[in-house]
Amino acid sequence: MDRSFTAKHLWLFRASMVLAVGTVLLIAKGGLVHSAGAGLSVPDWPNTYGQNMFTFPLEKWTGGIFYEHFHRLIASGIGVITIVVAVWVWLVDRRRWLKTLAAVALGSVIVQGVLGGLTVLMQLPPAVSIAHALLAQTFLLMTVTIAAATSRAWVTGGDAAPVPVESRLRTLLASAVVMTFAQIVLGAVTRHTYSAPAIPDFPLSNGAIIPDFTSFHVAIHFAHRVGAVITSVLIISAGVTVLRSKQFARLKQPAIWMMLMVLVQFTLGATVIWTRQAILPNTLHVAFGALTFATVFLTFLRAARWYRFREAAEVRTATAREARA
Repeated sequence: MDRSFTAKHLWLFRASMVLAVGTVLLIAKGGLVHSAGAGLSVPDWPNTYGQNMFTFPLEKWTGGIFYEHFHRLIASGIGVITIVVAVWVWLVDRRRWLKTLAAVALGSVIVQGVLGGLTVLMQLPPAVSIAHALLAQTFLLMTVTIAAATSRAWVTGGDAAPVPVESRLRTLLASAVVMTFAQIVLGAVTRHTYSAPAIPDFPLSNGAIIPDFTSFHVAIHFAHRVGAVITSVLIISAGVTVLRSKQFARLKQPAIWMMLMVLVQFTLGATVIWTRQAILPNTLHVAFGALTFATVFLTFLRAARWYRFREAAEVRTATAREARA
């Protein structure tokens, strides 16, 4: 592809950043709708109380209607921005994989809208609600990838030879990405099956380190807690590996952020329990979960872009050759 970074590329990057940030806000708004118990405040779809959602009178935006209706409008805005970014990528960029990703993102946002409608029409069935939440997180990764791939550093730095490094960090980052998504799955199941009250204390679980698994709700809630510990350990281990090595200069900033994010997220999870699922910490827990996931994935993307991972013996051989040269 053309390595020049023109004004068209710059504005495409900015639009992609707006899409990625807007997606995080949309996920947070969806968490607020659920936390406030406003999911069925507007009982019809795609209309709002029989009226076009875009012309629904402002004076009727009261109580739960405000939460749910505003969520729909933000989602519609994200859909429009996705169309703009997808078309822009096809017009400006020559990378086939990026065009394919933009098209998949556009299809995903359409499916996401339909799933959102079905959650209302079917009166919040857990399976559909969980699928809606997980597709939102997957769509977020798509928007983060598009934003990263359209940045100046990515576009103009493609000719730089990747630095050969040991494969341990790749394993850690890949494991962190997978585990963070698994943790989001467990969180979505916990939220949408209303299993949070099943274990009302923390750091103990029903007064014990390991609770009696008397119901599905207790089991899924405890699994989410265990997942939080595993995810935190993986992310912090990957971050420490980056910070301890001079090789990973391009990863230090996102590594610091992902460690901070997971610590905040862990604290918010505990606060949700201590406050009996209060709206604010519950919503922030959803938002920071998305931010943590995005930051971990971005760190993985940067690693894949700028470093060539090899086994330790191969790295030593390549380094020795470079020293002799």
